[in-house]
Amino acid sequence: MTQKTSRRDWLRTAAVLSVAGSTAASSRTAYAARDPRWNDTITKGLNWLSRTQSSRGQWNTQAYPTALAALAGTAMIGSGSTTTQGPYAKEIARAADYLISKSRDNGLIGDPQSDPRYTYGHGFSMLFLSQVLGEEGLLDRREELVEVLTKAVEFSGNAQTAAGGWGYVSAREGNDFDEGSTTITQVQGLRGCRNAGIPVSAEVITKAKEYIYECKNPDGGISYSSRQKGSSRPAITAAALAALYNAGDYDSEHVPEMLTYAKESLHDISDSTRAFGHWHYTYLYYSQVVYRQGDELWTTFRDRLYDRIVSEQRPDGFWEGQIHPVYVTACNLIMLQLDRGYLPIYQR
Repeated sequence: MTQKTSRRDWLRTAAVLSVAGSTAASSRTAYAARDPRWNDTITKGLNWLSRTQSSRGQWNTQAYPTALAALAGTAMIGSGSTTTQGPYAKEIARAADYLISKSRDNGLIGDPQSDPRYTYGHGFSMLFLSQVLGEEGLLDRREELVEVLTKAVEFSGNAQTAAGGWGYVSAREGNDFDEGSTTITQVQGLRGCRNAGIPVSAEVITKAKEYIYECKNPDGGISYSSRQKGSSRPAITAAALAALYNAGDYDSEHVPEMLTYAKESLHDISDSTRAFGHWHYTYLYYSQVVYRQGDELWTTFRDRLYDRIVSEQRPDGFWEGQIHPVYVTACNLIMLQLDRGYLPIYQR
């Protein structure tokens, strides 16, 4: 690979080359079997995000402005565009600029005044900006991203609770409260930073994994919080599995039980799963879990999942649901592009 060839260029080339090995052949076969409708749906969704982005890089949403900008940007990177090339380069660069502008002196990416649950946005921003860093060619820009992400990682470490999780705000501001969904965003964001070369404390990750284990119920599912254990929650279980995989934990004694619980609760994508709430959040993470299991399990699941997502798209290209159309649209687009393989954090 020459210096002028980026990893993304190589990925595009590799997709059409004959590569030795059964794993590569299997992946090519699975991707080639994609329904053309899915790609049309992706294009419509990405174009809607492009049209609705403001000139300052954010999407004008009252709820979770930082988190939604990061998720929407991540969906665009999933198409193969970067800040410098591809049809959505301008939009990705704007989103990155917006999030960089939200970096505070203490490392938080977000605004506590406008977002009372800023931990979500901080985690999703670390994830998005770490993917941007991996493709950024301008030295000054890389240095800026490294500075922002280094401070962000430090903030996450300081915001971690004594139990090893994270809450809606930092441990100090939230009286050491923690819960599962915010914990997952931090683990994935930290993993993205580590993959991009930003130092991440092994102790922070170890404590986070132990926190997830502590939340596990006898049925294999994960409860809302280590201190407020109740019934198992399929959504948090799926997210916890994805986070553990990101943390390199595939073989602990807990993972098989969690995977069994998640499969029994979520794999058939029946209407009953709507009753769990947060459908798009749930399948954003569960799709990552299934994808990592390999094509034998992934392909049939993918077909059912994608067909459902396609059927629910609005004519203008967006999707409706909880929180905001930008959130639902970004989640759906990330899922629809998972096996394109452009986002390092989601690769097998």
